[in-house]
Amino acid sequence: MSWTYAGIKRDTPGVVLIVVLFAVMVPSALYKWTNDASPIRSVEPIDATVRSTHSDHGRTLYLVALETGSSILVEDDLPHLIGAPARLERVTRENGSTFYRFAN
Repeated sequence: MSWTYAGIKRDTPGVVLIVVLFAVMVPSALYKWTNDASPIRSVEPIDATVRSTHSDHGRTLYLVALETGSSILVEDDLPHLIGAPARLERVTRENGSTFYRFAN
């Protein structure tokens, strides 16, 4: 295998792209694992209304309007009717991260 300047120059963009992808993915995965390992500090019920739905590669995301007027995306496996009221939970973990889920 002969290494030439032209060959290395041709492969550089692909190598840089792969290095950048790994540099972004590894910290992201570590952050998610840290959040999943942090215990839940509080769960607060919230009234909301389902505005729309989006299905993407086996996941179903719902655009939900909160009682405060702001909107968020919430993932759930169960179906929810558009325009129907929904009970959500605001979950706060010990490390300060917050996420929303449909109440069961």
